[in-house]
Amino acid sequence: MTTTALILIDVQRGFDDPRLGPRNNPGAEANIKTLLDAWTAAGQPVVLVRHDSLFEDTPLTVGTPGIQFKPELDGARPDLMFTKNVNSAFHGHIDLNAWLTGRGINRIAIAGIQTNLCVETTARVGGNLGYDVHVALDATFTFDQAGPDGSVLTADELYRATATNLHGGRFATVASTKDVLGLLD
Repeated sequence: MTTTALILIDVQRGFDDPRLGPRNNPGAEANIKTLLDAWTAAGQPVVLVRHDSLFEDTPLTVGTPGIQFKPELDGARPDLMFTKNVNSAFHGHIDLNAWLTGRGINRIAIAGIQTNLCVETTARVGGNLGYDVHVALDATFTFDQAGPDGSVLTADELYRATATNLHGGRFATVASTKDVLGLLD
């Protein structure tokens, strides 16, 4: 069996903050839990990444309850857990690329929050680094977001744009949780 690391990005309580506005995909957390349980049962590596905001008064500000992981990760025993202050998990406080390559891992599965920010950025960087990247899109979610002209893209529009960017740019295979579970066969 090919080793595949599951990278769960920013599955944190701060993303429940109503200040973030409307979100999509209410089933994301259940799918994240499904992936975590399957990876754990298969003995495959699990990486948990936590975003610690450098900005004051955000839902992910260090020292606030928002930085804690969501209940779906309770009891997780990751092979690696680290923090980051930027979008890409490859630019965190641990050298994720070195950790993966040091273990001979060249295939990764990604899930978490937010679809169009930290998940997409991590997938893009992973693809650029030569990893075989798989994104469980239905194990992610995001929020409506305003553009520079004030127009708003809905969470669903951003979700679809991420899938298109990752697929069209050949950064990753975008699939369902069910299909990503097939990597464990």
